[in-house]
Amino acid sequence: MRSTTTITCLRGQELLPYLDDIARLRIRVFNDWPYLYQGSLDYERDYLAAYAATPDAICVLARSGDEVVGASTGLPLLDDGPAFRAPFERVGIDAGKVFYFGESVLLPAHRGQGIGHAFFDAREAHAATLGRFAITAFCAVDRAVDDPRRPAGHRDNAVFWWKRGYQRQPDMTMQLRWDELGQGSVVHPLTFWTRPLESAA
Repeated sequence: MRSTTTITCLRGQELLPYLDDIARLRIRVFNDWPYLYQGSLDYERDYLAAYAATPDAICVLARSGDEVVGASTGLPLLDDGPAFRAPFERVGIDAGKVFYFGESVLLPAHRGQGIGHAFFDAREAHAATLGRFAITAFCAVDRAVDDPRRPAGHRDNAVFWWKRGYQRQPDMTMQLRWDELGQGSVVHPLTFWTRPLESAA
């Protein structure tokens, strides 16, 4: 990791001063493959404000000097919407035992330096410290291997997630709508990845 990059963990309303910076970062990163997301600052501010209003939520910031170059979020699954809880309820997992990892976004110039691991380390440690969770989980959009929009040489994060101990759960999927570049409003399938949470020391 570059010595000029600092990692900071924010909880609840500590997130408020950074809402605009993170909103712009999310739009910029999710504009690329595989999300192709055409977002708006107003929507992103509202989305992030929900994390700020949740006391047990976390946002992990990566900053290079004063610039926010990465951000990663998490919150108790029960504090997210019913669409996110439904796949767990369908397979008999108590949503109250799940800490959900939202999105991680990081500018390309800062990738490959260990920041992604720092994001997971911080969120897993936070969930363990809360003391009531047995599973950490996140979901990722499903894209066809032969989608012509896939950039040449693109490497997805599956190997990274697998090495972190996460397993893809093909029977745990959800549908989420967002505005896609050149397509308008589209419903997208996403599949969950889960990992047992180790207790805090």
